[in-house]
Amino acid sequence: MVKLSEKLDLPTSEELPCSDDTPVDNEEQNFIPNFLLFLLAFIWPERQDWFWGVDMAVYHTTGVSTLVPVVPDGFLSLGVERRKNNGSRTSYVVWEENDVVPTLVLEIVSRNYGGEYDRKMNIYSRLGVLYYVVYNPEYWRRDRQTPFVVYRLVDGEYVPQIGEPFWMPEIGLGIGRAHASPGGLRREVLCWYDENGTRYQTSEEIAQQAQLQAEFAQRETASLAELVERYRQRFGDLPELDG
Repeated sequence: MVKLSEKLDLPTSEELPCSDDTPVDNEEQNFIPNFLLFLLAFIWPERQDWFWGVDMAVYHTTGVSTLVPVVPDGFLSLGVERRKNNGSRTSYVVWEENDVVPTLVLEIVSRNYGGEYDRKMNIYSRLGVLYYVVYNPEYWRRDRQTPFVVYRLVDGEYVPQIGEPFWMPEIGLGIGRAHASPGGLRREVLCWYDENGTRYQTSEEIAQQAQLQAEFAQRETASLAELVERYRQRFGDLPELDG
């Protein structure tokens, strides 16, 4: 069977640039996608059938040229190798991924408007990306939009969805905003949620909770021992229980 890349004489990933060399203009465009990646690695530690790209070129055959990629701030593909070629992906080339397109794409709106609500939306709809997430915490009033929206592809058109966090059954995760303190700095972030709307916590948060529970248990034990000692001082030894 002849592969699509052979039919169309498509370039290989080694021949393609890894990005469009356009720098991000705010911290969120790097931090938020990487934060979601670290959470995914914690949620799906055993799964090897997914890939989350951050600021990585996606090459596809639905645009004007296969040499011109689209570069999302973040994207999730399912049913692909998690660490292809021992983790050496420099770009995501759809015809080298068994024609698997990203299931979810994330764009974070920056000071310099990048076409998130028109040009890129059209690219992702043609590509067939099922979920398109736009996070616009700073410039939503300027753009006359909302700070956070999830679009779902319906009959080739993106339709905004209602509810936050929004559950995506095809992925098995929900996505929404939350306040957390990664690295000790409290800030608004995007997070993954389970089907019940419960936010998946970071390993740091889980460790902190475990420490607090241990400290609480120690205080409870110390308080009980203190009460027993006071009783003994006043009434003598505690009575033995029958049986």
